[in-house]
Amino acid sequence: MHVLTNGTVVDADGVREADVAIEDGEIVAVGDTGRGDTTTDVGGKFVAPGLVDSHVHLMMDGRPDVSTAQGESDFDHSYIAAANLRKAVEAGVTTVRDLGATGTLALDAGRAVAEGRLDGPRVLACAKNVVMTGGHGHWFGREADGPNEVRKAVREQLKRGADVVKCMATGGVLTEGAQTGAPELTYEELAALVDAADAKGVPTAAHAHGKDGLLNAVDAGITSIEHGTFMDREAAEAMAAEGTYWVPTAAALRNIVENPDAGIPKSAMEKADEAAEAFVSSFEHAEAAGVDIAMGTDAGTPFNYFDNIADELAYMVEYGLSPEAALEAATVTAAELCGLDDTGRVAEDYRADLVVLDGNPAEDADAWQRPEAVFAAGDRVV
Repeated sequence: MHVLTNGTVVDADGVREADVAIEDGEIVAVGDTGRGDTTTDVGGKFVAPGLVDSHVHLMMDGRPDVSTAQGESDFDHSYIAAANLRKAVEAGVTTVRDLGATGTLALDAGRAVAEGRLDGPRVLACAKNVVMTGGHGHWFGREADGPNEVRKAVREQLKRGADVVKCMATGGVLTEGAQTGAPELTYEELAALVDAADAKGVPTAAHAHGKDGLLNAVDAGITSIEHGTFMDREAAEAMAAEGTYWVPTAAALRNIVENPDAGIPKSAMEKADEAAEAFVSSFEHAEAAGVDIAMGTDAGTPFNYFDNIADELAYMVEYGLSPEAALEAATVTAAELCGLDDTGRVAEDYRADLVVLDGNPAEDADAWQRPEAVFAAGDRVV
C-alpha cells in the first residue's frame, strides 16, 4: 500500500485535509489510512482526481490543416496516437474518450494502455464516426444514408467494441465545403442511430454546431452534444429537459481563431471566426438552463495539443464557469457522461487516478497546469 501523506484533498465533494492510500490500482482509504509500505509526503499540496477529457482525436497531432492526414497510413496515425497518449497522461489526464479515428485505431490504443504496452490514460472510443455521404469528417468516418444504413453502420461499430457511438448531426469547421451549422444526418437517421446503440446500452454523441441539427439530436435521444456552438435559449432548455450533456470543446475554436496566419485553410478560418462569436452566448444559455457540462477539448485539431488539455478548464472559467464548476465538469461529470462510476473523485473504491497540484483547483483553474505528480490506476507516471 502506498500512502500520500499530509496533503489536501480536493474534488467535487469539497476540500479536506486527508491522507490517500493506494493499493492494486484503487483508492483504499481517504483520511486515517494507517501506515503504508511506501509513502509520499505531499504536504502543502493538493490531491485531486485526474482529468477526464470526453472528446479527443488520438490520431491527430494539432497540425494546421487536418486534411493532410488523409494521405497518411494507419501506421502513421498509430505513432501519433502513442505520442498523444503519453503527452495526455503527463499533463494529468487519466481518461480520454476518442470520438473519431480511422478503423479500430483508438480501440486498439485503449487495449494497449490497459495491457501495459503503452503509457497513457484509460481510453474509451467510438471507432468510426457515422456521417452522411460526403458529410463532415467523411474521410475517416463511416458514410451512411437513411435509417437502415445508419443502423447497420452503428452495429458495425458496436461489433468492433465501441464504448460510444459518435455521429455528425451538422456540418463542421474543418471539412471543406461543409456548412458549420447546417443539419446533416436527419432526425430519422439520428433516431435510428440512438435506437441501435440503446439496444447494447451504449451512449451516443453528436457533433452539432447549429440549432436545428442540435435539436434533431436532442429529440432523437442523443446522450451528449459536442460543440453546441450556436446553442440558443430554446436549445439549452431542450437539452436540460432531456438530460442531454454538453461538451463545449472551447479549445477547438480558440486555437483556430488565435492562429490566423499559421496555415489553417481559409475556409476553416472564416467558419471558425463566425462560430467563435456565437460561442460566448452558448455558455450563458447553458448555465441559465442548467445543462450538465462535461469537459472535452477536441484535442488533435489545429494547434490543440494533448499536453495542453488542462487549458480547457481556464477557458471554461473565462466563459463564466467558476473554478469549482470547471473542476466538476472535468472530473465527475465527464466521468458520468462516459459511463464510469469509479472515476472522478478522491474516494474509497475509486480508481487511483490522481494528480498532485501546487495550487487549489477549486479556486484557480490554472492550478491544473504542470502537475507535480500523476497516478494512473495507481502507477506513478510523473
